[in-house]
Amino acid sequence: MSDQTFSSVWDAIEATPAEAENMKLRSALMMALERHIRAQAWTQAEAARRLGVTQPRVSDLLRGKIELFSLDMLVSLVGAAGLHVELRVLNAA
Repeated sequence: MSDQTFSSVWDAIEATPAEAENMKLRSALMMALERHIRAQAWTQAEAARRLGVTQPRVSDLLRGKIELFSLDMLVSLVGAAGLHVELRVLNAA
């Protein structure tokens, strides 16, 4: 067993730094969508209507099924929810 430390769980479990970055972005977008849906007190059916997806798709989102959502899809859902995404690119540590 290694004494290696990581700044993110994604850094620890993904095969490459690129995959870890993708998962970090996807998880951040999923959490933002979940917070927004809950803050608006939308039912899953209402969220589905507003986001233009099915209720089971909203259920997948709220249950954190990250493997079912691409980065592109999550950006689209954020826009449909009336939110805005900002991106910063920094040098890797």
